[in-house]
Amino acid sequence: MFTCFPLRNDFNNIGILIVVEVMGGTSLARTVVLEALKRGKSVVTANKALIAEHLDEIHTAVEESGGNGVKFGYEAAVAGGIPIISTLQHCFAGDIINEIGGIINGTTNYMLGKMEDGADYDEVLKEAQDLGFAEADPTADVEGHDVRAKIAILAKLAFGTTVDVEEIPCSGISQISSVDFEYAKLLNCTIKLIGTAARLSQYGERDGDLSVYVAPKMIPTDHIMAAATGCGNAITVDSVNLGTSSYFGPGAGRFPTANSAVADLCRVASNNCPADPFPLRSTISIDNDYTSAFYIRIPFIDGLGIVRKVGEVAERHGVSVNSILQNAISDRMMADCVVTTEECKLSQVQALCAELENEEFARAPPLCMPLVTN
Repeated sequence: MFTCFPLRNDFNNIGILIVVEVMGGTSLARTVVLEALKRGKSVVTANKALIAEHLDEIHTAVEESGGNGVKFGYEAAVAGGIPIISTLQHCFAGDIINEIGGIINGTTNYMLGKMEDGADYDEVLKEAQDLGFAEADPTADVEGHDVRAKIAILAKLAFGTTVDVEEIPCSGISQISSVDFEYAKLLNCTIKLIGTAARLSQYGERDGDLSVYVAPKMIPTDHIMAAATGCGNAITVDSVNLGTSSYFGPGAGRFPTANSAVADLCRVASNNCPADPFPLRSTISIDNDYTSAFYIRIPFIDGLGIVRKVGEVAERHGVSVNSILQNAISDRMMADCVVTTEECKLSQVQALCAELENEEFARAPPLCMPLVTN
């Protein structure tokens, strides 16, 4: 039996054994969580932004109070109803993770699915808000900030390295339009917003620096991530012993989140919550200038020599073009073409796009996203 009542400022009340923080934000919530831990009270939270921004501070507070049986449960902070936190805490102890990533925001997954079916971005955003999937201010979801906080937490669990959230390259879905799904179909792909944390590799050994980023990705329609529809979440873990492990489940809504929070309450109450919420420690260096093939959509005003110019700019930045796609032009003032690249660094593609944006034929900044080829 649990009794719930407001904590107020009574942190010394010996009748309070577990504090549940679901208020959100990183100011008052930080005070409540840290004070509770320091006073010997276990904490259960769904606050991914708080954990990601103050991870080391929270970890230290748990360690310093651990002798008093203090536990920290945060299953509800990532992937809704998928028990990915406890899985990473317990089930990979004898393994080495190379990469973890996935669809960890149900709102944007719902929106992208509707857009793939032909809905307009503004229309589907309003629908998501009306259904309660998206907030009145949807920035955290649609610009990828929610995923950024979650992938920072998963990176800590998988690799033991604390990642500065503000240093994580982050792109959302607000610049994606129906034309991108038209080109996706030509490429036998779909589009998903994915958070990724991966060890870099020059020769396939996967023991290089750690790269953490958030971006919409072009993924093949037969890719395992393409199976996550609606508000569903999907996470894949690539490891030495197990190869690829996949986890699917509901990722948005009050019931999946509440289910994970109550499960944490039960684990803390029954003393089954791990003593160390972040069991791995490492000093892996961070290098977020990741390598990938890329999809680049270039909005332009039609004219002569555009393809030649794009090729010249790409060559100047060391980007090898794999293919050029262009739908039939019906309005010369509102045309688009797509360039897909061979593998190159994010910084090279960003420099390429910045230069193309300043060309006379450009009518808007190019849109780029990683293109998954395997």
